[in-house]
Amino acid sequence: MKVKVAETAGFCFGVKRAVDKVYELIDTEQKPIFTLGPIIHNEGVVADLEARGVHVIAEADLDSPDDTLQNGTVVIRSHGVGKPIYDKLKEKNISYVDVTCPFVLKIHRIVEKESLAGNHIIIIGDKDHPEVQGICGWCQGPYTVIRNKEEAEAFVPPKGKKISIVSQTTFNYKKFQDLVEIIKKKEYNICISNTICNATEERQNEARRIARRADAMIVIGDSSSSNTRKLYEICKTECQETFYIQTLSGLELDKLKSSDCIGITAGASTPNNIIEEVYTNVRRKLCTDVR
Repeated sequence: MKVKVAETAGFCFGVKRAVDKVYELIDTEQKPIFTLGPIIHNEGVVADLEARGVHVIAEADLDSPDDTLQNGTVVIRSHGVGKPIYDKLKEKNISYVDVTCPFVLKIHRIVEKESLAGNHIIIIGDKDHPEVQGICGWCQGPYTVIRNKEEAEAFVPPKGKKISIVSQTTFNYKKFQDLVEIIKKKEYNICISNTICNATEERQNEARRIARRADAMIVIGDSSSSNTRKLYEICKTECQETFYIQTLSGLELDKLKSSDCIGITAGASTPNNIIEEVYTNVRRKLCTDVR
């Protein structure tokens, strides 16, 4: 039996940068630390930070901040936030550290510029995802969020408006292309910015390649992780025996015993120690191969 771990599995640049910054603040700050939403979509990491005194707050908590919040430091996570949140932090005189992923910041600048120019913004992504909600918060005019084929087909282009399209950084690249093609049939005056980050595209492509060759595929990531769910969808399309787990405890090794080749990948919010733990146990109990 062979076990192949994706080289792109685990923390992406933006997530690692954000998590490292919070741990750095724990060591250097002498005041309370808060994250505006979970720093990443991983229960284990969030629980560890909570144990170290880092508290998760919601945007609504900024409306009437207590003394603890105003005397602390708020961390804006890698998903980013809309312009109104920055305005509120400044208005309430709340100290903050911004670790928004640079690739997400690029989208903020694009939609702000394009909407101020009078263009209609289309955001390809999940309207309930915090990254998309943050992008919406930088649109200075009308915008539409499109997630699937049905929404793309139902979209009616506003007359006399140029359309500017961007994407959630972790969106499925193939789906992005398909949705853009549907929209292009409705309107020719379109500016398209493929803002899916390179790390996401590489991770998805590698997962697809491994899944095509594997008898079984393990996808590791938190249940709330959007990019991990997309990895699972991609792998499931290529390999019927694809398993989605959060940690080793969710893996049923007996289901893998008949596999000659097992592939492993993980979402951008999955710590390396969890990936290593899964790999080590699969190898120890089912085979003697090494990477």
